[in-house]
Amino acid sequence: MLSEKRKNIYLVLVIAFSVMAISLSFYFYQIFFSPNVLIESDQNYMLKIGSNDTFKTVSNKLYDNHVVNDLVSFGFLAKVMDYQENVKPGLYTIEPKMTNLELVRLLRSGRQTPIRVTFNNVRTKEDLAEKITANMEISKDQFLDLIQDSVYIRKFDFDEETIMSMFIPNTYEVWWNTSAEALFDRMHREYESFWTEEKKQKARLLGLTPKEVSTLASIVQAESQKSDERPRIAGVYLNRLRLNMPLQADPTLVFALGDFELKRVLNVHKETDSPYNTYKYAGLPPGPINLPDINSLNAVLNAEDHKFLYFCAKEDFSGYHSFATNLAQHNANARRYQAALNAAKIY
Repeated sequence: MLSEKRKNIYLVLVIAFSVMAISLSFYFYQIFFSPNVLIESDQNYMLKIGSNDTFKTVSNKLYDNHVVNDLVSFGFLAKVMDYQENVKPGLYTIEPKMTNLELVRLLRSGRQTPIRVTFNNVRTKEDLAEKITANMEISKDQFLDLIQDSVYIRKFDFDEETIMSMFIPNTYEVWWNTSAEALFDRMHREYESFWTEEKKQKARLLGLTPKEVSTLASIVQAESQKSDERPRIAGVYLNRLRLNMPLQADPTLVFALGDFELKRVLNVHKETDSPYNTYKYAGLPPGPINLPDINSLNAVLNAEDHKFLYFCAKEDFSGYHSFATNLAQHNANARRYQAALNAAKIY
């Protein structure tokens, strides 16, 4: 009778153990292989893990933003897979219905999603810093500190006046957590890539260095928004440089004054004592007055070969210009434009 009782106890223990084992097996299966991501089926969640984030802050982001359903199971697996002590910063794409296993593997691998950095229509270093860091972990101030650091930028063979030439406006793929220093390195590589031997040879034939091409291109870009006209304007300035005539470019005065709302340059403005005053000083200014785009750079490298020495905005306000080979013709063009301004009451 005692033996029978022992058998029953043993059977109960076996059944209990089996149920427990099945339950644990099912639970562990769920931990590893059941979907634990709550986001909608037609969306992805972009998780930003900062350079100073810990596993706790990562977990909080996932839970607070309703990305992970069961934080306990996610945390357990992260511990088992040694992720809790190996958090890797970056931007990660979390897809709908990912399992804990898939999610931990993604985050542990450091397999980031690159972001696109685009910058154009830039006038100042502050503008560039704001636009280039807009979607990155680094701040505008971190970037600005470097671009204004005269010692640091010398490693790239630039100075305070020419450093803007190093940044070629375009769209680039970078990591979200790229450091300011690494971003500078990347932009320098892109600069070196842009300035092929063919482009350098074109610059030499014009009597310019790549930096000087950028400076002239920035003036050309400021003079006209019409890309098809820029090579002709570039030709005018190149003709003036060859004759050692002052460029007399209004946009350089605007830059010198720092008043980008200035509509009309007057004689009083032309007295400004600045190396960027191309009415007072012949030759190119010390550096670019904006960030010239690729179209403007190519406009200088492929400038029109002509005899024009002057140009003036057309009186029809089309954005195009009238060109002249002599001062008398230019003055006639200018009078028509001034009359149109006065008629339109633009002062």
